[in-house]
Amino acid sequence: MPSEVLLKILSYLDAAALLCAGCVNRRFYHLASDNFIWIRIYSAAFSPKRSHWRVDPAEKTDLSVNLLSAGDKEAGYWKKEYLTKQIASVKAALARVLKPLHPHTGLPLKTKEALRMSGLGWVIILRGDDGREYTMEHTHLSFNDSSVTVMWYSKAWPPLATLSTLDLCGVTPVFMGQSRTPTRIRPRWYSLITKYQLSQLGESSAVGGDRLTRVFCLPPGLVVGLWKREEELAFVMASLHLHLLVERSMLGSPAVPYELPPHAPVSDDSPERGLHGYRLHVDMHSGGVSCLCGSFCNLSANKGEAHCSIVDLTLLEEYGKPFWCFSSPVCVRCCPGPSDGPHFLGEAYYVDYSDSEGKLHMELVWIEETEEYFIVSLALYLRLAKVNQWFGTKY
Repeated sequence: MPSEVLLKILSYLDAAALLCAGCVNRRFYHLASDNFIWIRIYSAAFSPKRSHWRVDPAEKTDLSVNLLSAGDKEAGYWKKEYLTKQIASVKAALARVLKPLHPHTGLPLKTKEALRMSGLGWVIILRGDDGREYTMEHTHLSFNDSSVTVMWYSKAWPPLATLSTLDLCGVTPVFMGQSRTPTRIRPRWYSLITKYQLSQLGESSAVGGDRLTRVFCLPPGLVVGLWKREEELAFVMASLHLHLLVERSMLGSPAVPYELPPHAPVSDDSPERGLHGYRLHVDMHSGGVSCLCGSFCNLSANKGEAHCSIVDLTLLEEYGKPFWCFSSPVCVRCCPGPSDGPHFLGEAYYVDYSDSEGKLHMELVWIEETEEYFIVSLALYLRLAKVNQWFGTKY
């Protein structure tokens, strides 16, 4: 079919359909990037909206001049302009939604609304040694107090022995508000969050299991279940802390994660007092059951369900900004000996967590009569390099 006829047909499509058509082959990609088609789409989307029906002569002149100069621009120029402005408008809309902060956690109050508005989701990309890729859409997600838990499970996993890496990516529709269009065929933007090496699935990363599966933890925040009999994938679960979650899931590229903005050190108003004025919010949960809440009360969980849990920690510095945040699987282990803290009648447990920014040690006591956990000791250790980088000091 002649290119002139195809261009005429493509001129009737909207932006989303044009992007899909450009994926057919190289010829369709160039035709679907035609400047004359995209400048009309750009003008219709971003020209000033007016209440009266008459077109301003100045606007009409500008459009005519742009149409005349469309052929002078490089191929795909107006397509890029349209997408750049479209993405900027999405960012601005999300920034408005995410602006109000929770007074206790310092996290955006309306993260769930922002995720729903943007159509944001998550996928895992499994890569084999032969270069093949398998993209798995998330099958279930649940919102916690300060994190999102995302699940993938399937009956058709690729053989584990052929896989080398797992990429966790956020996926966002290029155009918001197109809920009628099936998700998988919409133009989407991939943002790499973390890359995992599946070779690390060994005894050192095992955290538990049952009679059917073995469970492994790959930091940060990934849980992988393997069938015991076949040593094949059973499920994958990611725990994503809400701190900068929208930015990490949308603003990276398919190959490079989102880079956190440079932090401008704030002055420590009382250096002689050390770290002070911090607020801590901890949420520990397992299988939809809250084991520990941020106010250190109402601790309830079945004893058998607390041995492998998810801890969401949000530490706010004295100015109320998130200082150290993580969401990670942890093991609740029996204490090998008597605790250094107060003695209670009940079985003692402890939780340890460590990363590049700090460490957490928490001791719990299980009260059989009331079926509750109580915190008897909680210690946070912050890396000196983290404190110096944040405050611009040299302790």
